[in-house]
Amino acid sequence: MATFISVPLKKSSEVDLVKPLSKFVTMNYPAGEEQTEYIRALEELNKLRKNALGRPLDKHDSSLEILLRYFDQLSAVEPKFPFSENQLCLTFTWKDAFDRGSLFGGSVKLALASLGYEKTCVLFNAAALASQIASEQNLDSDEGLRAAAKYYQLASGALLHIKDTVLSALNREPTMDISPETVGALHHIMLAQAQEVFFLKATSDKMKDAIIAKLANQAADFYGDAFKQCQYKENLPKEVLPVLAAKHCIMQANAELHQSILAKQNKHFGEEIARLQHAAELVKTVASRYDEYVSVKDLSDKINRALANAKKDNDFIYHDRVPEVKDLANIGKAALAKATAISPPLSQKFTDLFEKMVPMAVQQAMGVYNQRKAETVNRLVGTMREATNLCNGVLASLNLPAALEDLSGDTIPQSIAEKSRAVVSKGGLQSIEQLIRDLPDLMTRNREILDESLKMLDDEETTDNELRSKFNQRWNRTPSGDLYKPLRTEGANFRSKLDVATHADGVVRERFNTNCEMITLLCKSEGELNAAIPSANPAKTLQGSEVVNVLRSLLTQLDEVKREREGLEGEIKAATFDMTANFLAAMEQDRSINEEALSLSQLDQQYGQYNQKVQATLRTQEELLGKVQTAHQEFSGLKQSNSEANSREEVLKKLASAHDSYVEITNNLSEGTKFYNSLTEILLKFQNKCSDIVFARKTERDELLKELQQSIAREPSAPSFNAPAYQSNLAASAAAPGPGAANPTPAPRTVFVSGQQAQQQTPQQPQPTQAKVLQPPARPPPPSFTPQGPTFNTGPVPPAAAAPPGGNPPPMAPPGQAQGPPYPSYQGYPGYYQMPMNYNPYPMGYNMPYMPYQAQPGQPGYPGAPPAGQPYPGYPQQPPQQQPYYPQQ
Repeated sequence: MATFISVPLKKSSEVDLVKPLSKFVTMNYPAGEEQTEYIRALEELNKLRKNALGRPLDKHDSSLEILLRYFDQLSAVEPKFPFSENQLCLTFTWKDAFDRGSLFGGSVKLALASLGYEKTCVLFNAAALASQIASEQNLDSDEGLRAAAKYYQLASGALLHIKDTVLSALNREPTMDISPETVGALHHIMLAQAQEVFFLKATSDKMKDAIIAKLANQAADFYGDAFKQCQYKENLPKEVLPVLAAKHCIMQANAELHQSILAKQNKHFGEEIARLQHAAELVKTVASRYDEYVSVKDLSDKINRALANAKKDNDFIYHDRVPEVKDLANIGKAALAKATAISPPLSQKFTDLFEKMVPMAVQQAMGVYNQRKAETVNRLVGTMREATNLCNGVLASLNLPAALEDLSGDTIPQSIAEKSRAVVSKGGLQSIEQLIRDLPDLMTRNREILDESLKMLDDEETTDNELRSKFNQRWNRTPSGDLYKPLRTEGANFRSKLDVATHADGVVRERFNTNCEMITLLCKSEGELNAAIPSANPAKTLQGSEVVNVLRSLLTQLDEVKREREGLEGEIKAATFDMTANFLAAMEQDRSINEEALSLSQLDQQYGQYNQKVQATLRTQEELLGKVQTAHQEFSGLKQSNSEANSREEVLKKLASAHDSYVEITNNLSEGTKFYNSLTEILLKFQNKCSDIVFARKTERDELLKELQQSIAREPSAPSFNAPAYQSNLAASAAAPGPGAANPTPAPRTVFVSGQQAQQQTPQQPQPTQAKVLQPPARPPPPSFTPQGPTFNTGPVPPAAAAPPGGNPPPMAPPGQAQGPPYPSYQGYPGYYQMPMNYNPYPMGYNMPYMPYQAQPGQPGYPGAPPAGQPYPGYPQQPPQQQPYYPQQ
């Protein structure tokens, strides 16, 4: 391993950025040049990702520039798109940079729908590539030293930035390579290596020894910190800790060497010798422990030569006392290496592909502002419309202006005729009936879209809950119930709006049914209409009266107020103001947007004057209506009252009221139709959002299930357990060489194949002293024993019985401690009896105690020990020549 440590790159799976982001752009930006430009920028962003992550990168600053440009573009685009699990869901998959068994271990893969995760991994790769570029520099040149220091400091800063931000960016446990502990340790390593490069630069520039000593001492301190950070990590490779420990000693030795030169210059010869001795001990430690990782021969020779000369001069000339190392003054420290601050843009060639697109915070503020603006406009317009409806209702109840036009008593009043023509021109009864028939279909379509959207969420959440219940803590992803809360809140809001709209539709239909007869009458021809209106005696005496002229003047003024309101309504609806610049300025200045304060201030400034005008029309109308009612009382008193006149006036009132109701119902139905159509577009977007997140969750679910299946397959099928003590004792006694016998080796397990009884060896772990071809073991003599624990039969032992048929040996006396299973026999070895298929010598488990031996009927007891020098009865003699341990093929 090289003396400088570099970090490997993470690997990422391919992600299509164009399709989901283009969908968002087309849904939220109008078709045109701006939309086309954004889609083209998305294609460039996707191409940039492929260049940065989709191919191997050379250890060159041009490759690092590509990574930094992609990181800068991610930082610029992050606030402009709603990247999240429940909005614009893009899943990024990255593998752990460190293979299992190497630095910080853990070959794992993590997929997250988080742009912060993508940024973190890209920045990690930038740090890793910077460390690799730095390690490739020629440290014998001044340019190489400068470049190495620059890249090590960049890597250190990037890793430190990840340490501070990774948990907030991911909102869950990261992989081991980007965990705060790991990147913190790597940050210390990179910082220590940058400090070492500054030491090498100072040495190359032949700076003062006092400065070089402080630089080296600081580098030793950094390496010590890195060693402390790394020594508690699991799966640490053997190369890292030795290199850090060696570098710590080497830098300390260099510090002592240069400080000894300073001591010699100050004529402190004893201190010079003490520091050189300490430096010699440090390099000796490195040479003895870490020689295979770091070579210190040149440094050791330099220190030893300086120490020999210093001792020689001191012994013959100065005779200065050599102090203890602990009594030496501390060497100062000079930290030149500093982690580079990460503040995008990091690339010198960065240009924002989405410069014209405003950040999502501004877009959201604009959305809230537009909602506040719409509420303000609706409030002002609604106030004016209510006032107009009130005015029309009062005049209709007074039969004005028809009462003034109907002094003849036998013709259609001009106002009623105009109202009739207006109703017919707008489509009459058929148009309003068609609008009423269309509303339920529009409402049903919206409810179906909403129900289907929420059903997708319900189905996915049910599946997620079932898998979470099955796998428990293994199912370590965000619960669907928590993730869908914003969507469900949005869906509940849509459902509430539909309920309100449905109630409003019922009110409109009821009003139409109430006025349907009179509206039908208004749609007839003038002759039919005149025939339907009762006639009355003429009141020609009132035609020139003053009260009639007053009423007509007041009605003219009321008509003027109504026209003024219509113009004012148009101005209020047309008023616009772009708050984007205000919100952007606030965001740049305060890093946040106080939308409420800015919006209310602007709305008050923009619509304050309109509110004053609306209130003025209300006051004017109230005064005029009061005068109209007073004048009408006088007018009514002058008219001749009879039943025919009253009937005619009542019909004319209903016709006037029907016209006003027709206009209002038509407006309500048109607004309702527009509302439902607009809501359909919004609900379709909501449905697409639900569909996208459900698809992303399904993809994530399939990936997690695959990983769980693989991890479950790798798990042991049974818990680990320790073998009983008697097995190890038996193995030890069997391994001990007996007099005149070879060391016995346990026989391998035999698997018998039906029909052929072929033997198959179960793989064993090879022992260091095991030969490639083993010999068959000699049968050990029966062990002697002293009964312990349970009491065995100790009565007279019968004489040895003859060997049973088939060559099987007679049973042997049990030893004083538990024994392992008997040896199986092998084909070709006489005397080794064969165990039957499916035989289990321990049917009750390993830990059952041995019971005292009891002879079975017809079976001889345990024989006594054989005479000295004689084989045990029933055991075959050792073959004259050693046979191969494994059966020959």
